[in-house]
Amino acid sequence: MSTVYEIVTEKLLDKLEAGTVPWSKPWNAASGAPRNVRGNLYRGINVFLLGCQSYSDPRWLTYKQATAMGGHVSRGSKSTLVVFWNIVEKRDKDTGEKGKSAFLRYYNVFNVAQCEGLNLPSLEVPTVTHTPIEACEAIVRGFEGAPSISHGSSGAWYRPSDDTVSMPDKASFISPEYYYSTLFHELSHSTGHASRLAREGVTNGARFSSHAYSREELVAEMSAAFLAGHAGIGERTIDNSAAYLASWIKVLKEDSKAAVWAAGRAQKASELILGMREAAAEPTGEERIAA
Repeated sequence: MSTVYEIVTEKLLDKLEAGTVPWSKPWNAASGAPRNVRGNLYRGINVFLLGCQSYSDPRWLTYKQATAMGGHVSRGSKSTLVVFWNIVEKRDKDTGEKGKSAFLRYYNVFNVAQCEGLNLPSLEVPTVTHTPIEACEAIVRGFEGAPSISHGSSGAWYRPSDDTVSMPDKASFISPEYYYSTLFHELSHSTGHASRLAREGVTNGARFSSHAYSREELVAEMSAAFLAGHAGIGERTIDNSAAYLASWIKVLKEDSKAAVWAAGRAQKASELILGMREAAAEPTGEERIAA
C-alpha cells in the first residue's frame, strides 16, 4: 500500500505535470488562504494541496460535516486529500519513560462550492476592475460558430458534451490580460470539437494525464499564446504560458515530435478562431503518421 508521503507526492506531481503551479492561479480565491468551515487556516503541505484546486471559495469541510450542517456533497464530486499529524504518547519498555510519536495521517475534504444546501455566510471576494481590451474582445466576437461562454464558475474549463466554456467572473482575475489568456485557452480547446477540427484529445474524452490529453493541453496553450500575441498582450502573459507548456513538454519528453505536432494544430486552432482561413480537420491514416 502507498504511504501517506507517496500519496501526497503523487497528488502534487499530478498538478505540476498538468501545468498547474500550486501557489498561483490567474484568478483570485475569495478571502485568501484555504481554511475549514470553522475559519481555521490550513498549514504546511495542505496549503498547496488545497490551493492548487480550481475553486474560488477557500472553505473546505468533510462529507460528514456537510451532512451535519443540513447540506450534502453534490453528486459526482471528487474529494481532495489533506494530512495531519497524529501524536501518540508511548512509554519506553526498558526505561519506563514517557515519550511521543508522530504519525502522518490523511482524510478527504470537499470545497464548499462542491456542496448544496449549506447555510454559510457569503464571502467578500477581492476583485480588480476589469477593463475590456478591445483587441481581445474582437477576437472573441470574431469566432464564428463559437461555443457559449458563461461566467461565475469556480474555475475555467471547456465541456465538449454541450460545447460550452465556463469561466470565473471577469473581475476575479489578477489582470484583464490573464482573463483573456485563460479564455483563449478554453476557446482553443473548443476548436477540437467534432463540429470543428475534430481533435482526438477532445472528441474521445481523453483521460487526464493520458498522452492524448497531454497533447491537447499543449495545443490549447500554444494556441492561446498565438492569440495573445495577435491581440498584443503576449508580452504580459508569455511567462505564464511558458511555465505551463514546460510542464506538459516534460510529461511528453519521450515524444520528440510532440512540440512540433502541437504547434501545427495550435496554428490551425488559432486561425479558426481568428477566421483567417478554413482550417482542415484532424488528419487520419497516413496523413496522421506523416504529421
